[in-house]
Amino acid sequence: MIEDTMTLLSLLGRIMRYFLLRPETLFLLCISLALWSYFFHTDEVKTIVKSSRDAVKMVKGKVAEIMQNDRLGGLDVLEAEFSKTWEFKSHNVAVYSIQGRRDHMEDRFEVLTDLANKTHPSIFGIFDGHGGEQNTLLQTILEAKTAAEYVKSRLPEALKQHLQDYEKDKENSVLSYQTILEQQILSIDREMLEKLTVSYDEAGTTCLIALLSDKDLTVANVGDSRGVLCDKDGNAIPLSHDHKPYQLKERKRIKRAGGFISFNGSWRVQGILAMSRSLGDYPLKNLNVVIPDPDILTFDLDKLQPEFMILASDGLWDAFSNEEAVRFIKERLDEPHFGAKSIVLQSFYRGCPDNITVMVVKFRNSSKTEEQ
Repeated sequence: MIEDTMTLLSLLGRIMRYFLLRPETLFLLCISLALWSYFFHTDEVKTIVKSSRDAVKMVKGKVAEIMQNDRLGGLDVLEAEFSKTWEFKSHNVAVYSIQGRRDHMEDRFEVLTDLANKTHPSIFGIFDGHGGEQNTLLQTILEAKTAAEYVKSRLPEALKQHLQDYEKDKENSVLSYQTILEQQILSIDREMLEKLTVSYDEAGTTCLIALLSDKDLTVANVGDSRGVLCDKDGNAIPLSHDHKPYQLKERKRIKRAGGFISFNGSWRVQGILAMSRSLGDYPLKNLNVVIPDPDILTFDLDKLQPEFMILASDGLWDAFSNEEAVRFIKERLDEPHFGAKSIVLQSFYRGCPDNITVMVVKFRNSSKTEEQ
C-alpha cells in the first residue's frame, strides 16, 4: 500500500515538472491570472491600465501639438490663442499685454506724452483690475468693462490737466508732483466708491503711475503692480513696493481696523483680496481694512542716469524678480518692443496664470534710445 502511494506521488511529481515548470506553461498561467484579475476582480488593476492608456494618449497629443506648432511657426500659433493681445510703441516707450491663461482681460495701460510742447511730464500708467469681469451692472454703473478701464480712462487725463495748470505757475504753487498725484488718485477712488456703493460691487484695481520730467521721476503705487529701474551701472532700483497683506506694516494696520488676513492660495484681506491697498473694492473699503493711499517715491535722474524702467502688472512679477527682469530687458533693448514682448511671452512659458502687461520706457541717456 505504501509502495503504491509512493509510486502515485512520484508520477504526479513527474507530471508537474513536465507541464507546470515548462516556460510556455508558466507564461500561459500568468496571462490567465492577469485576465482573470482584470475582468473579474481587482478594480485597482483596471484603474492602473486605464491611467496608463490615458497617459499615453496625453503624451501622443502633446507631441502632436508641439509638432504642429513647429510646422506653423511656434510663437505665432501661441499668440493666436490669446483672446486679447495689445501692443503699443511710440518713441521711447513700448508695451506688450496678453490675456494669457485668464478667462478675461482686466489689465489696462496708458501713455500720455507731450514731446513737442512739454506742457506736462510724460505720464505712464499700469492698472490691473479684479472682480469686474463680464459684470453688466458694473458696466452700467462705471461706464467701463472693468475698474481698471475706468481708472485708465479718467485718471491720466485728470493728471494731465492738473499738471498743465501746475506748470503754468510752478514757482508760486504750493503743490508738487507728489501732492497732485495723491490728490487725483484719492479723488478717483472716491468717484468709484460712490458708483460701486449702489450695487455693493467688489470690483477694484491696482494703480501704478509714473511721471517723467527732464530731471525727476515720480512714481505712485497702490496695490501690487510694480516698477523697477535700471541705473547706469545695470543695477535694479525698485520704483515701488507691493502692498501685500502679509507685510508687517500692512498686517498691523488691518488688525487695528478690526480686520484679519487668511491664507487662501495666497494671503488675503478678510480671506478675499490678495492686496492690502487698491482703488475701488467698496465692501472692504467700508470696513477700512483696504485703503487707497498711494506710496509715492521721487528719483533724481541726474544721479541715477537710468537706462530704462519697467512698469508691469503682477503677472510679470509672479515669474521674474526685479533683478532678473532688468537683466532680461537689458539684453533685448534692440528688439522692436524693447524686450517687452519677449519678457511677457517668457512669463507665460514659465506658467504665469494671470494677465501680463509690461511697459518698457527707455531714457534719453541710454545709448540705445531712439531720438525723441
